[in-house]
Amino acid sequence: MSDFLLASQNREPLQESFSDDANPLSLDGVEFIEYVTAAPQALGHVLEMMGFRPVARHRSREVLLYRQGGLNIVVNAHPAAAGRASLADDSPIISAVALRVRNARDAYHRVIDRGGWEVPTHPEAMELNIPAIHGAGGSRIYFVDRYREFSIYDVDFVPIPGVDPLPPALQGVHFFGIVQYIGPGRTFDWVEFYRELFGTEVIPDEQRFGIMPKGKLLRAPALQAANTFMLQLIEPPLDAGLMGREYLQRIGLGVPDVLAAVEAMRTLGMEFVEMPAAHTERRGAITKAYLGSVVFELVHSEGRA
Repeated sequence: MSDFLLASQNREPLQESFSDDANPLSLDGVEFIEYVTAAPQALGHVLEMMGFRPVARHRSREVLLYRQGGLNIVVNAHPAAAGRASLADDSPIISAVALRVRNARDAYHRVIDRGGWEVPTHPEAMELNIPAIHGAGGSRIYFVDRYREFSIYDVDFVPIPGVDPLPPALQGVHFFGIVQYIGPGRTFDWVEFYRELFGTEVIPDEQRFGIMPKGKLLRAPALQAANTFMLQLIEPPLDAGLMGREYLQRIGLGVPDVLAAVEAMRTLGMEFVEMPAAHTERRGAITKAYLGSVVFELVHSEGRA
């Protein structure tokens, strides 16, 4: 996808708020989250148990787009992606997060100027060039400025025939945040990374969401209040066997009614953790780990527009 010039008139209109100190990149939420996997069908089955549906295929790569409501998840099984970010046991891993911004080029250059590490891109013919920087554990953070009437999927993906391209969100599910595991003593470093580059703010420790209270919470700014999202930084215990490895561990999904959402997902086959330390309740729930690494967390959160 080369081209910041292609259909530039379809970008989100620029606003003076672009240089606002409270939202220096003019962030407006998350456009997609990408998994890299060698078992796309198995991962797709897990996503469908969460209410996602496959809606489009990439024109030239082994990549599928899953969607429900305003949530987009990209399942990347293209061989060239396998070495980008992987677990020792070849389990699926969250390999990228794409952030919506007013102007991708300007946001990208601002982040690079403040210390972000450039990811060289090598788009093929008829592919968009989406700018990105390096994130945790070899992951990427993309910047996307086409996400309304004209989107990146209109260029790179082909709709699956006979499939609803806009499947409704199951029980009002929407993106809430993402959990990142970090190395021992690295909380301050990552708090400063996200604050300096993206304008995130630390949430007071007494303000908690869901049933998994560990770690430091950060809130990302957004042009629309409904598009804010959380980052949770967790230092796993030393006996967890992770040896300081840092990576994006799980996705947090907000729902207005956790108990109703859990029941609906159970009817699709999803299983949830039910233990004294973590169990389904009105505040939240957490799924069992599938394929060795795929976990979703539900958090009570009112619906998004």
